[in-house]
Amino acid sequence: MNSTKIKKSTGTEWQDAYSDMLATPRQAAKLIKPGQRVFIGTGCGEPVALVDALTERAHELADVEIIQLLAKGMAPYADRRFSGSFKVNSFFIGTAIRQHIQEGLGDYTPVLLSDIPRLFSSGRLPLDVVLIQVTPPDSRGQVSLGVSVDIVKSAAENGSLVIAQVNPRMPRTLGESFMDIYDLDVLVPVDMEILERQQSTTTEDTLKIGEYIAALIEDGATIEFGIGRIPHGVIEFLKDKKDLGIHTELLTDSIIPLIESGAVTGRRKTVDRNKIVASFCMGGRKLYDFIDNNPLFSFRPTEYVNDSHVISRQFKMTAINMALEVDLTGQVCADSLGSLFYSGVGGQVDFNRGAARAKDGKAIIALESTAREGEVSRIVTRLTPGAGVVTTRGEAHYVVTEYGVAYLHGKSIQERVMALISIAHPKFREQLLEEAIIAKYLRQEMSEIGGRYFVGSQEMRTTMLLDDGSQVSFRPVHPTDEHSMRDLLYALSRETLYYRFMTRNTRFSPSQIQNFVYIDHRRDVAIVGTVPEAHGEDIVAVGRYYLNSKTNRAEVAFVIRDDWQNHGIGKFLFKHLVNLAKGSGIAGFDAEVLRDNRRMQTIFNHSGYRVRSRLEEDVYSFQIDF
Repeated sequence: MNSTKIKKSTGTEWQDAYSDMLATPRQAAKLIKPGQRVFIGTGCGEPVALVDALTERAHELADVEIIQLLAKGMAPYADRRFSGSFKVNSFFIGTAIRQHIQEGLGDYTPVLLSDIPRLFSSGRLPLDVVLIQVTPPDSRGQVSLGVSVDIVKSAAENGSLVIAQVNPRMPRTLGESFMDIYDLDVLVPVDMEILERQQSTTTEDTLKIGEYIAALIEDGATIEFGIGRIPHGVIEFLKDKKDLGIHTELLTDSIIPLIESGAVTGRRKTVDRNKIVASFCMGGRKLYDFIDNNPLFSFRPTEYVNDSHVISRQFKMTAINMALEVDLTGQVCADSLGSLFYSGVGGQVDFNRGAARAKDGKAIIALESTAREGEVSRIVTRLTPGAGVVTTRGEAHYVVTEYGVAYLHGKSIQERVMALISIAHPKFREQLLEEAIIAKYLRQEMSEIGGRYFVGSQEMRTTMLLDDGSQVSFRPVHPTDEHSMRDLLYALSRETLYYRFMTRNTRFSPSQIQNFVYIDHRRDVAIVGTVPEAHGEDIVAVGRYYLNSKTNRAEVAFVIRDDWQNHGIGKFLFKHLVNLAKGSGIAGFDAEVLRDNRRMQTIFNHSGYRVRSRLEEDVYSFQIDF
């Protein structure tokens, strides 16, 4: 066995030198010396036989620093017994080493994933030994890094001694995943299954989050999927999309049914058109067989995949990343639970920045609204002491929970607070509102709406397609609609205002406007009709009913912006309100309508229900029985 790199040659001469590079796992592990820095390949690409052989030498070694991106295997070197022999220094904290690091036995290096290769190439983090896993060489003496190209390629290119576990069961991935046999020092042939990762199971909440995120993803968008069960939940709702592209760090099993659905073509990608670009994958044998020698996939190193400039060049780039906690100003914690390090910075910042700069791009942060089985809110007034900020409040765009979507970018603190409380778990909203007032994020008078801070359910949503092709979306009014509601009210003509409010007054106090948007949807219902605009959406219609619990009847009223009248919106909105009321067991609607408001009278009289009315002093009183 010769541990010195062989001079490159052409043709098939590499085959003559191949046998000189062979070693057993134990022989290879003996080349590692005390005090050295040893890199171990990422995730499911971990060279398990080499790791086991290294760990067996624990009694012979001291102060060996283990460098890794993500440990997927058992990480035997992290056993407390070997703390004098091995010290773990990880860029991302997985389950296998989490306790080791939280107990202070190992270390965590917070760094943008895109910056890690430069740590190696610049010499700021020199690597003495690099342990990787590759495919057998092809006819040209090229090996593929298979399921883990990521920072492994840079580590191998910059390590002093590169030991490669050569495994025929490693899939041969295409792209920038190849290394010449002469760039390796020692080859350790094995024939064993590579590590697999079970697909994360979805829950009712993660599926709701996935549905909200999928609604933000447009046809032709290029997507990045972060780690966790939420991205899997998103994929469930993408199968009817068209011409999606993928540019992501990680691929999992869930990518297969999405591709087979026909939703992924990559034909509208700006960069790497028609290719699925990734840097590593973790899944089962079905996924490994699917990517093996498959020209649809292009595995590229981290310095390319996570380059925010490359990411920003993709049209409609949509980045989906996870958070552990988000405060009411928009600060995103993703790597720690308070002062306990939990995961890592990863590629969140790389993709968040790239997607935000892309034309029509979207940077999305997702999280379940609660943790510890619903006992604590993940939306908090202030981050837990010691928590680290991965995405700053100035870079936060979309935040999504199972209760909806909050758009933060360019919004004031007050607007952010209201938006984030709206997507927090309902049982924490009033507490968050009180804390926000104490923190001076909100005005003191906002305390008056504490008992009315509720957000309607998903079942209240529907859409209407107008004859001219325009689409109006109907949803429950949100506390964040205060500005849009004010805009609507002041856009109404004097006649429309008079018909709706039966007053000539054209001014509305802040408390009046708040009464329109702070609704207890357990008792009353307020639905807004919206149309998309460059700044988000405009409210063009409002429908509301107020329940009288003594009679089990509700007073109904609605208004349509003047330039959207005569399109059938009022009739549609009325039917939607009727369906919601009937679903809640309400017996019927009552309404007061001016004699001159013939459009509203027509809607009621032609509703298909039993309608009674009486005229008194130019006002019709309607009773509509369901």
